[in-house]
Amino acid sequence: MSQKAVVIFSGGMDSFTVLNKVVKQGFEVFALSFNYGQRHSKELDFAANVCRELGIHHKVIDISAINELIGGSSLTSDIDVPEGHYEQESMKQTVVPNRNMILLSMAVGYAVSLECDKVFYGAHSGDHAIYPDCRPEFVHKMNDVCAIANYQSVEIACPYLSVSKIDILTDGLKMGLDYSKTWTCYNGREKACGKCGACQERLEAFAKNQVTDPLPYE
Repeated sequence: MSQKAVVIFSGGMDSFTVLNKVVKQGFEVFALSFNYGQRHSKELDFAANVCRELGIHHKVIDISAINELIGGSSLTSDIDVPEGHYEQESMKQTVVPNRNMILLSMAVGYAVSLECDKVFYGAHSGDHAIYPDCRPEFVHKMNDVCAIANYQSVEIACPYLSVSKIDILTDGLKMGLDYSKTWTCYNGREKACGKCGACQERLEAFAKNQVTDPLPYE
């Protein structure tokens, strides 16, 4: 019998690569996506399509009510999404307070109910500058907590924690993945904006890999 794992799957290229990597490793995957009121909620449609194509379990959980408590991010509030690279100070406007702790907590609860001992998510080194809940120290502390929070210990697994989005794409291309099936842009318009931090980092990854991004841009 294959080992079971929960994968937090946003529909973006990082979690898409993690999802496929875990599938290829032989896990029975339970993909978990969250509607937390993000303006780029079309990523959830991409996530659903991928899971349908792969024939894997997929749940989309609406937790958008939490925005009554944790507003102030340009991803969830009426604030313009900043343009530029992730390392710019303005990118802190895209931080959703406590997001990954909330999402991981629910994913771990789901894993316990399924008797899985791993939860995967796509944190990587490119996120470290802006997002505290993607840094190694956060992941390590979460693992400490998840080892004692339930009768069953659950590991938070981040296969790309110490590498960049460039490296993630390199790995995904080696696996033959089709990134037209992913959505990255923080603006949920018909085409990707090409200017927000998420788009900038994605385009940089494709350029460094000498491959053309299959997504259409404004």
